[in-house]
Amino acid sequence: MAAFDSQVPQPVVIIGAGLAGLTVALHLAERYPVVVLAKRGLEDGATAWAQGGIAGVLGDDDSIESYIDDTLDAGAGLVNDNTARFVAEHSAQAIEWLVEQGVPFSADPAGPLGLHLTREGGHAVRRIAHAADATGRAIHNTLLDAVRRHDNVRLLERWMAVDVITSRHVRRDEPLRCYGAYALDIARQRVETLPAKAVVLATGGVGKVYRYTSNPDTATGDGIAMAWRVGCRAGNMEFIQFHPTCLYHPQERSFLITEALRGEGGQLKLPDGTRFMADHDDRLELAPRDIVARAIDFVMKKYGLDHVWLDATHLGADLLKERFPTIYARCLKLGIDITKQPIPVVPAAHYTCGGVVTDLSGRSDLPGLYAVGETGYTGLHGANRLASNSLLECVVLGRVCASDILERAADAPTPLPPWDESRVENADEQVVIAHNWDELRLLMWNYVGIVRTTKRLERALRRIDLLRSEIDDYYANFRVTRDLLELRNLVDCAELIVRSALTRRESRGLHYSRDFPLALPVSFPTVLVRPTGRRH
Repeated sequence: MAAFDSQVPQPVVIIGAGLAGLTVALHLAERYPVVVLAKRGLEDGATAWAQGGIAGVLGDDDSIESYIDDTLDAGAGLVNDNTARFVAEHSAQAIEWLVEQGVPFSADPAGPLGLHLTREGGHAVRRIAHAADATGRAIHNTLLDAVRRHDNVRLLERWMAVDVITSRHVRRDEPLRCYGAYALDIARQRVETLPAKAVVLATGGVGKVYRYTSNPDTATGDGIAMAWRVGCRAGNMEFIQFHPTCLYHPQERSFLITEALRGEGGQLKLPDGTRFMADHDDRLELAPRDIVARAIDFVMKKYGLDHVWLDATHLGADLLKERFPTIYARCLKLGIDITKQPIPVVPAAHYTCGGVVTDLSGRSDLPGLYAVGETGYTGLHGANRLASNSLLECVVLGRVCASDILERAADAPTPLPPWDESRVENADEQVVIAHNWDELRLLMWNYVGIVRTTKRLERALRRIDLLRSEIDDYYANFRVTRDLLELRNLVDCAELIVRSALTRRESRGLHYSRDFPLALPVSFPTVLVRPTGRRH
């Protein structure tokens, strides 16, 4: 692809077109060319699915210290204090920037910045700016429009990164660094070489490694797996947040019922109408997500239930229709009138609290390679993410990441080898990929879910090793496709989750083990280092 061969200066390649990637792109584009890759449509990432909102210290009844305390409490002792303070101190600036971009937040003339603030689980006060119950979509659409208007940004839909290009590929005798990426042009089924000043991994999390998830199909851990394969550390991968309330319906397996519905007073109930959260936490439905998810999992297993009920009928039809129009319309389409009926809900894999180990500028262990948003691990979320900290992290750290890239001088372009397909052929059938995909997601759900045991984890690891062998053999012999690349990344991430879980011999935050039900007096993040010489 000639457009990339001699471009001067070399662009920054951003892999992922969600809030993290677009934030980096917009802060870079005034001074530097940018290429943004989206492996499906530009609107298909996880950002657009975020309903609740973005947290920030805005109100007179709030403070930096209160926000930090809530983040630390939710993170169960594993939050990095410096990261939490940095993000909290820059939270108002982040929301102000979004307002300047034109994000149509819900208004309240009496509120700070003229915004209506709501409250979610784990927060001491109302500090969540939102756009009704479709905040992520409102933010994403606004920033995407801004990026589309920018001459310095090139958007590539249906392009999926295959791997990061390092010094090993160019056979240079030097410390490892990033030179670009190989990427599959899905429409043409051709892998191209993309030289880059820097590569930013903003591919989101790994929710699709589980059978039930609130995440879109794009959440296959691509950035985490690519960074791991080139030697970057992975942190806290055992902490997979299961959102307590995903709609339970055969036609809608990934529709999230926002935490803000509980923040406004929604109540979790058994089929007979009995509330049960009082038996699990004094904060009731506003307890942190790990506690609520485990409580639901407990009563479902105790009473043999397929789901529980989230009842908001007492809030009144006017409030529900105005505050939660998306949920009201979607549920009504399925025959559920939330103004008159409780909503059937079940926990589902929702957010990856761990990821590629980075500093606050998004720098990974490999020079020139950055990770931002859900792909990265800075210690902000600890053992459990506080609600509405995810969008905030994308904006705050996306800006700092762009600043760091801009401050670094560009190296002279280095010729990069083309992708080698000389020893592969077209696959004769896809059933191997489909079967292994299903098996992986089912075993992760059954063995590495909300409640874990050592035996289940060990059983999962053995199966993952076998699946990896089959996938590696397939990858070595056939041309790559999006499905194959996603499966390859998912199995890498599954192994990271399981190995991290086996390492943690306690229960803390999102990781609950029946074999080690108590938390240790002192605990530390789980950081995995890739063994040297391992095939990738």
